[in-house]
Amino acid sequence: MITYLARRLGQSVFLVFGAITIVFLVLRVISGDPATLMLGAQATEAELATAREQLGLNDPLWEQYVRHLGDVVTLDFGESWRLGGDALTNVLERLPATLTLAGYALLLTIVIGFPLGVHAARNTGKLVDRLVSSLSLAGQALPSFWVGIMLVLIFARTLGVLPGTADGTPASLILPAFTLALPFLGWLARLVRNGTLEELGRDYVRTARSKGLTERAVFGVHVLRNTLTPVVTVLGLVLGNFIADAVIIEQVFAWQGIGTLMIDSIVHRDYAVAEAAIVLIAVFYIGLNLLVDMLYFALDPRITLETV
Repeated sequence: MITYLARRLGQSVFLVFGAITIVFLVLRVISGDPATLMLGAQATEAELATAREQLGLNDPLWEQYVRHLGDVVTLDFGESWRLGGDALTNVLERLPATLTLAGYALLLTIVIGFPLGVHAARNTGKLVDRLVSSLSLAGQALPSFWVGIMLVLIFARTLGVLPGTADGTPASLILPAFTLALPFLGWLARLVRNGTLEELGRDYVRTARSKGLTERAVFGVHVLRNTLTPVVTVLGLVLGNFIADAVIIEQVFAWQGIGTLMIDSIVHRDYAVAEAAIVLIAVFYIGLNLLVDMLYFALDPRITLETV
C-alpha cells in the first residue's frame, strides 16, 4: 500500500510539474507586451524598458523559467499588476464561489442522475429506459455554453422566474449549477443503469431470491450497495471536472469565481494571476484523482494492489 501510494504521489507531482511548465510556456508565447498593458499606450520607451527589466522579461526564457519554478515551489506566483496584491491570494478569494457552484452541481447530479439510472435499470427495454438513454446522450452532446445561454433566454429573459446572472441569491445558483451538471447527470444515470443491470445478473442475486427475499430487499440491500462502490469513487472525478469546466459556465452566467478571474487575467496578460488560477485547478483535479484511487481501495475489498 505504501509503495503504491508513493508511486501515485510521484506521478501526481510530475503532473503538477508538467502543468506548471505548460502554463508558463503558453502564457509567455501569447501575443502582447505585459509592460505596455501595465503602463498603457502613452508610456515612453524608457518607462517600458524599466518595467520589462523589473519584470525580468529581458532575461532568456530558460532563466525566467528556472526562477519562476523556484518561486512556485514556495507558492509565490508573484504580484498582480491589475488587481494588486499577491496573485495566489486573489485567486483564493474567488475559490469559495467556484467550490459552491461545483458543490451544487454535484448535488444535482446525484439527486437527479442516480434515481434516473436506477429507474431505467428496473424498467430496462421500456420507454422510460430509452428516454433516459436518449436524454443522457443529448446532455453530453450539447455544448455547455449553448445550454447555458438557452436557459438564460428561457427562464431569465422570457419567463423571468430565475436570475440569469449571479446576484448573491440562492436562486442564482440554479441555472449555472444545472448547466454544469447536465453532461455528468446523464453520464451518471447511464453508469448507474449499467452497473445495476450487471449486479442483477450476478449469482448472489439469484441466491438471495432463492432464499425467499423480497425483490425490494434484494434490490435495496444487495444490488444498490454494490452499485454504489464505483459510483462513489467516480464522483470525485466528477467534482474535479466541475471545477475545471466552471471556467466556461462562469463566463456565461457572470459568476465571479476562479474561471472568470482566469479568463480576465489572460485577456489582460496578468501572468501571475492566470497561472495561479490554472495551477490551482490542476492541483485540485490531480489531487481528487489520487483521492479517488485511495477511496476505491477502501470501499471495495476485492481490489488488491496486485490488480493495479
